[in-house]
Amino acid sequence: MILLRLEPGMDLMAEMEALEVAGAVVSGIGSLNGVRIRTADESILTVEGPLEIISLQGTITGDGVHIHIAVADSSGRVIGGHLKGYCRVRTTVELAVIPYHGKLRRVMDDRTGYRELLVLE
Repeated sequence: MILLRLEPGMDLMAEMEALEVAGAVVSGIGSLNGVRIRTADESILTVEGPLEIISLQGTITGDGVHIHIAVADSSGRVIGGHLKGYCRVRTTVELAVIPYHGKLRRVMDDRTGYRELLVLE
């Protein structure tokens, strides 16, 4: 397992994309100044912080990341969806990533219109 701490001002999405490992993000906690997410109806929301990460998980491949996140605002209201960016670390983010030693790719799936996970071995 790889454990990382991201520091204030770092970009959560950029740091995950820069990892030179394919695998599963199994845990993420910390705080953000804001976040952009895609909701279930495919609309894009920008939520201003401060925000606490309640849940964060997904997959990382050499072709990109697929991460879902739930965050709580200062009133405790929770919102979540597919992480799209605009996610600067406020105080800290702690990530746990389990490397996958086979081959993972992301390929366009005409049925969904998205680049989906392909497990090659």
